Amino acid sequence: MNKFVIGAALAVSVLSGTAVAADVQAGKAKAAICAACHGADGMAVIPGYPHLKGQNEQYLVSSIKAYKNKDRNGGLAAVMQAQASMLSDEDIANVAAYYASLK
Repeated sequence: MNKFVIGAALAVSVLSGTAVAADVQAGKAKAAICAACHGADGMAVIPGYPHLKGQNEQYLVSSIKAYKNKDRNGGLAAVMQAQASMLSDEDIANVAAYYASLK
């Protein structure tokens, strides 16, 4: 009986920590405005702007959240802060998943 209780508790804790997968298509739609600086395919069209195509998904999430929270400053951070402020956490996850999916 104890093994069953421990197993059930473990299963619940694992399942409760499982994140819902991001929606790449929703990210693509939300990322349309990003194309002005970062290119339609995630390859920056303006010198000095970073390429987003194929970037690590978690890096993109943390970077966008840092802009949103105004933890990232300097350069053109004000532009990114304004853009990021309009994104929900779900939007950020979706946009990051979209750019990470591009190869």
